[in-house]
Amino acid sequence: MPLKELLDPQGKTVARNMDHVGISGVEEVRIGKRIEMALEAVDESAAKELVEQACKKFLANMIMESYSFEVKPA
Repeated sequence: MPLKELLDPQGKTVARNMDHVGISGVEEVRIGKRIEMALEAVDESAAKELVEQACKKFLANMIMESYSFEVKPA
């Protein structure tokens, strides 16, 4: 997701136009990306560490984005 401090023009446009489709009361919309990844690891802790490294080193732009993840068994 874009960092809260950064302008999200796509989210602002969506929030401004919600009333046009009959959805009221929406104050803010933030639009980001979703990534799904399948992997093998010896345990949940190892899987979390692998995903954490992938996010920090490759998948997320740490200057502009934040990330969160959840690990689920296959």
